[in-house]
Amino acid sequence: NPYILATLLFGLGLGTTITFASSHWLLAWMGLEINTLAIIPLMAQHHHPRAVEATTKYFLTQATAAAMLLFASTTNAWLTGQWDIQQMSHPFPLTLITLALALKIGLAPMHTWLPEVLQGLDLTTGLVLSTWQKLAPFALLLQIQNVNPTILVTLGLASTLVGGWGGLNQTQLRKVLAYSSIAHLGWMILILQYSPSLTLLALLTYFVMTFSTFLVFKLNKSTSINTLAISWTKAPILTSLTPLVLLSLGGLPPLTGFMPKWLILQELAKQDLAPLATLAALSALLSLYFYLRISYAMTLTMSPNNLTGVTPWRFSSPQLTLPLAIATTATISLL
Repeated sequence: NPYILATLLFGLGLGTTITFASSHWLLAWMGLEINTLAIIPLMAQHHHPRAVEATTKYFLTQATAAAMLLFASTTNAWLTGQWDIQQMSHPFPLTLITLALALKIGLAPMHTWLPEVLQGLDLTTGLVLSTWQKLAPFALLLQIQNVNPTILVTLGLASTLVGGWGGLNQTQLRKVLAYSSIAHLGWMILILQYSPSLTLLALLTYFVMTFSTFLVFKLNKSTSINTLAISWTKAPILTSLTPLVLLSLGGLPPLTGFMPKWLILQELAKQDLAPLATLAALSALLSLYFYLRISYAMTLTMSPNNLTGVTPWRFSSPQLTLPLAIATTATISLL
């Protein structure tokens, strides 16, 4: 029903906006809750057992994270008498809140729910989960001052490594995208303490790249690496561009995805964290490998040329192709 859909999307926007606008922990928590409750019917809308399972997993993790956040902020108010997000000073609630937000967005080692949940959803809801749902917790992470840098660096490094290793063994595209999300979030968290503006830049470029990737897979109706082999017949022009989009996600130099990584490595080196920068750069190579594998499956594997398979791309809908064209162009050539 379009009315219900509109209401849910409004709730999704409202929850994030409330969290953005709040300076009080209770209000921020409320925004996160509205956000979670609005996306749950969207996730379970297909009534497929797998979708319902993913929705349940998502609900449980988000509820746990929200409860942790509420507990930490109450503890903070009890210890310091402060409810203000900017004014947090006590290390215990600070650490707890950082971990709660890390669980909310799926940073390693609290990442295990993300691939499972994303795999059970359709590509549109998966896109919302990979982009919009990251905004509110990130707004809170950016606002928390004086959190222990060791925690953030550990979370970030663990995420880039897990995102690289985890994606190597996957055949399902949504799981690969989930691990890619974990790796990108790791890069953002690594630099959060030293340069918040770079975190935002990385988040923005990640959104653009993920958008085009999800839309490409949606246009091809492909969910596993095997189904990518027939994409030549479905959308020939797009198929020749997709490897560039994927390599941009991996962060290959002339493409957009290289920009945030380059600047982040530069900033880490300025902060005398050369070993950390080296490890992060090496973990990016792992991610690059599985993006290359998908590109290989998509463009270098030719399917038998059948005429019935050629028809869909001639009639693809403009609602999908226009955003796809914009996002793809941005992903490939913004650098």
